[in-house]
Amino acid sequence: MAKPKSEIIKRPIEQVGGDLKATAWGSIFGSLALVILGVLCIVWPDTIVKILAYLLGAFFIIKGAYDIINYYMNGGQRDFFNNGLLSGVVAVLIGIAALLIGENIASIFRVVLGILIIYESLVRINTATKLASVGVNSWRYILVVALIMMVLGIFVTFNTGAVVTMIGWVMIATGIIGIVGDAVFISHVNTVVDTLTGKDSKNNPSK
Repeated sequence: MAKPKSEIIKRPIEQVGGDLKATAWGSIFGSLALVILGVLCIVWPDTIVKILAYLLGAFFIIKGAYDIINYYMNGGQRDFFNNGLLSGVVAVLIGIAALLIGENIASIFRVVLGILIIYESLVRINTATKLASVGVNSWRYILVVALIMMVLGIFVTFNTGAVVTMIGWVMIATGIIGIVGDAVFISHVNTVVDTLTGKDSKNNPSK
């Protein structure tokens, strides 16, 4: 028996709250990882840089080798749109470069980290804008958090004199700020869902 159209339409709406919370919790865990990595940068600045270089090198070499093997195992040479061989070779070269650069990878890591922080701030600015458009008051807190993250991201990206220890402190600050912002968002998820689904207007017809 086919489901009524109302049930088919309603089901995704019931999942909205859970999806939003899952996304926010994912961001919190990511921010927590950033804090932990920041602490490691402060406690063992020289060691953590070497470890990062080796991990990045190993990751890209393994990924590149996998792409190359997968390209030939699955007949990629017969697939006009398959760029697995090219991406695999590039990944292997990046991995080898990371291993050769070693301790000097700190400057590259600084730029990549700064760009990631700026990206996260832009995501939060976008979220704040959307919340403001539907009348959810918490958008102000999230916008403040996003702007602070933006400043930290720009600082890390363009401060060529930043040492590993300083980067570590910025990572800790960014992680904590991100956790606070996502916690505020989670606390207002139900309000967001009610606003998007029109429950507020149904419960308060005078609005």
